[in-house]
Order: sequence, then structure tokens, then C-alpha cells
Amino acid sequence: MRLKKIDSINVLPFIDIMLVLLAIVLTTATFIAQGTIRVALPDAKNAHSELPHNGQKRIEIAINENGEFFFNQELVNFYTLLTRIDALNPSDMIVVRADRSSRFEDFLKLVDELKTRNLENVSIAAIKSD
Repeated sequence: MRLKKIDSINVLPFIDIMLVLLAIVLTTATFIAQGTIRVALPDAKNAHSELPHNGQKRIEIAINENGEFFFNQELVNFYTLLTRIDALNPSDMIVVRADRSSRFEDFLKLVDELKTRNLENVSIAAIKSD
């Protein structure tokens, strides 16, 4: 029995597998980059796309549509949030992300507590509208 000499290798199945793996990696990376807290931000004409950093510590406080509070991506109740706010410096940059469907009372309660503690370096996240 004589073996047939192979002049070329079919690489199409290999390319198909690599494209599927690339699609899986890119899809997974997109979900990781977006974070775990889904907040539909309100629209604003004068919203900025980038916040100034200036080497400041950046703290993110989010309120989702169900009125749940998050401190740096961690779900906390309001009283735990207050103890974490107490530990902040006035120079820390605080970004508030409130869902457009959340109750205004929750947002106002948070801003009132920040102001009571003289934390005035606060930015409210919004989507730039046309």
C-alpha cells in the first residue's frame, strides 16, 4: 500500500474555529467592561464625556431603578452607605449615577447626606443629548 503525498493543508476549519473563539472573547470582554450595575442615565445637553481626574480618588455611588444603592459596584443598604461616606475625604471625586427611573427622593436623600458631610466634589453622570 502506497501513501499519497499531501501537497497542502486545508486551513479553513482552523480559521473557522479561531473566528468563533475571537467572537466569544470579544463578547465576554464587552460584558466585563460595562460592569454589573445597569443604570439608564438621564439625558443632558451639557454633559461632559470625560471627568477631570487630577490624581483624585474616584468614588462611584449608583442608584438603580429599584432604589438600591451601590458604593463602588457593591450593593449596600442606605445606612452602610452613610458609614462609607463618613470615611471619605472632601478632596475625593464622587460620581453619582442615578437611573432615570429611580425615585427622585432617593437621589435627593443621597445628595443631602453628601452636602451634610461637606463633600462637595460631586459629579452627576448623564448622557450627552443633541
